[in-house]
Amino acid sequence: MSSVVPGDLRARAPYAYAANGSNGRFDFTAEVPAASSLGSVHFIAIGGAGMSGVARVMLARGIRVSGSDAKQSLVLAALVTEGAQVYIGHDAAHLGDADTVVISSAIRENNVELAEARSRGLRVLHRSQALASVMQGSRRVAVAGANGKTTTTAMLVVALQYCGLDPSFAVGGELAKHATNAHHGTGDIFVVEADESDGSFLVYRPEVAIVTNVQPDHLDFYGTFEAVQAAYATFAATVQSGGLLVTCADDQGSRDLLEVARAAGTRVITYGLAADADVRLTDVGGAGLHAHAQLMGAGAGAVVLGHLDIGMPGRHNLLNATAAFVAATVGLGQDPARVLAGLAGFTGTRRRFEPKGEVAGVRVVDDYAHNPGKVAAVVETASILAAPGRLIVVFQPHLYSRTRDFAAELATALSPADVVIVMDVYAAREDPMPGVSGALIADRLAELARFSDGQNVRFVPSWSDVAPGVAQIATAGDLVLTVGAGDVTMIGPEILRLLGERPQGSAVDPGRGRVV
Repeated sequence: MSSVVPGDLRARAPYAYAANGSNGRFDFTAEVPAASSLGSVHFIAIGGAGMSGVARVMLARGIRVSGSDAKQSLVLAALVTEGAQVYIGHDAAHLGDADTVVISSAIRENNVELAEARSRGLRVLHRSQALASVMQGSRRVAVAGANGKTTTTAMLVVALQYCGLDPSFAVGGELAKHATNAHHGTGDIFVVEADESDGSFLVYRPEVAIVTNVQPDHLDFYGTFEAVQAAYATFAATVQSGGLLVTCADDQGSRDLLEVARAAGTRVITYGLAADADVRLTDVGGAGLHAHAQLMGAGAGAVVLGHLDIGMPGRHNLLNATAAFVAATVGLGQDPARVLAGLAGFTGTRRRFEPKGEVAGVRVVDDYAHNPGKVAAVVETASILAAPGRLIVVFQPHLYSRTRDFAAELATALSPADVVIVMDVYAAREDPMPGVSGALIADRLAELARFSDGQNVRFVPSWSDVAPGVAQIATAGDLVLTVGAGDVTMIGPEILRLLGERPQGSAVDPGRGRVV
């Protein structure tokens, strides 16, 4: 794929990234206000993964928090119990006597609450700026990358906790062991997942930074891969003097970043399977939902740093754990043995290869993967675990722009599966685009030799048809993987329910959807 975005995209992205760290709405290189100066804070769309985490930390800090969201959810109910005033629906009156309003890039300027905040002249902060305000005075750690940042952030948090620390954290997913995505700790370390999608990862100015990989994504915002790379270079330049940047030696984008960062005088430690990695994984293996590797130092006569054992499958998760190991030991000075023990006890985050159950011999797993790199990693891992049974993947594309720009790459990422069902696009923050649907990916899959008979790939545009279709074709020994950043996560439990109701021994191909 060309690194240059289609010509009409700049017109669709009026808040596109600028090299100075501004996206047209926020300057992420500007100083953020002190948390003590925020007053009463109102969050628009408070139930989002990132927004709810910031709200939780502020509530724990004693800041008065209110917020609104489109519909009720368990997250909103939890925020209420933690002290937030929460409204369902959007109304200018919900701002009350707020002094500061917090939004994400997904909130449009015509939102009635944001329009009211602008008219009153209230301070409006991006979610990342609000988070940075409560991080002041902490030893900041920021985890960035196209793939793996949520899992890596969560692994680092758990490892630090096992070392006897109580770090604050804000993660883009819920830690399974803690049942929360954020925490205000008593220690001086604050770990955050740093989102590159809108340039907001420039705001944190960390002591320790991790970049898991640099790949073309979010081209609706950046326009070109070169702009993505420039943003990561700017992110690396925000690492504090004397701090540490941790990068993956197996990813070319990270290797390019390494050269830029070292030339600028930043200390960099690399990790990976590559022979020249500073921390190298060897003897990689695994069984079932576990994976392991030996961690070696660099160069001739390299010493064994320890044995890494994690309760998650896949080489990509071993790499994530190694990044957390380097950040915790080299960056934050923690004991390697205790860090490894903490990583061994990591129980995962929601929607990151999360087992949903097993009925009639059919296992169902759910994952948040939504760009080509993430999808490729999770499908490859699942295909190994499925053998000798089939891997049935239900994929819901996320964003019209990503579907348009990466249909071929997503098809390739899905291709190791035995059966692929492609849903229609989950729009998220975007308006529909003419001619763009999940059929683009299904059509590309059908062009591949292993799917050329048209029997094992189909586009199913009706959400309600997906679970019944899967329940009818799945047989004992199959692994069903639901994949995507949207409401595909709700389909797994429905598949399990229908499998439980299915007459024993029945499994037919219903031919639902458009067989391609």
